[in-house]
Amino acid sequence: MSVSVPLLQMELLGTWRKDGLWTRATSSREAAFTYAITAAGVAYAVTSACSQGNFSNCGCDREKQGYYNQEEGWKWGGCSADIKYGIEFSRKFVDAREIRKNARRLMNLHNNECGRKVLEEQMKLECKCHGVSGSCTTKTCWNTLPKFRDIGFILKEKYNDAVHVEVVRAHRLRQPTFLTIKKVKNYQKPMDTDLVYIERSPNYCEEDSATGSVGTQGRLCNRTSPHVDGCDLMCCGRGYNTHQYTKVWQCNCKFHWCCFVKCNTCSERTEVFTCK
Repeated sequence: MSVSVPLLQMELLGTWRKDGLWTRATSSREAAFTYAITAAGVAYAVTSACSQGNFSNCGCDREKQGYYNQEEGWKWGGCSADIKYGIEFSRKFVDAREIRKNARRLMNLHNNECGRKVLEEQMKLECKCHGVSGSCTTKTCWNTLPKFRDIGFILKEKYNDAVHVEVVRAHRLRQPTFLTIKKVKNYQKPMDTDLVYIERSPNYCEEDSATGSVGTQGRLCNRTSPHVDGCDLMCCGRGYNTHQYTKVWQCNCKFHWCCFVKCNTCSERTEVFTCK
């Protein structure tokens, strides 16, 4: 799973408005998802590179070599992915830009850690059997990375269930100290695996240069899809336009001796839908 550069630029740094001014991204659930999947992505890429021997200062997880488990009858072997190294690298690299002591810093650091924690929890144990005639008297096992697409799916679900939080400030210096769930008494903190946001998302349906939203007018949509790419959701209830055109191409080409190629002309009538 990948994150596009324009999305990262908009959510992590901000965006240029049409009037030429720069605006910082809001502390929305979209920003929460972007930070979490970026932190997880850095940890994933570094861990994978270490396992493949692409870095000289890291390799396989040395803690998972030569260990025998008497109860389960297996031992560590092969090359276990050193996820601890990847996570620590991600902390130093991704979290380094969070130097301002404000509420957004607390939110970003929380979501960064959430992404890394999801990755760590999804590490997989793979084993290979050893024994005569295919028997599995002993097993050699190692930890391996999951598919990153699976991490993206999990964080997408957490995006849907993101927790609205507010900052608690120190009494004397009035500096942000920790985040608590909004509208809940007794300063209940969000869970480590929750994505959190401070500001509600702007209205992405309409163009708004102040927030960097380009709106959905003119966007391609799927008329039959019930999901976010469908015209009902994508167009925000405004309806959609139908465009019909004919696609023409050469088909059923055959080589004739000697020496030319003869093709038929095929055509197909296609409909495209765009939001009003």
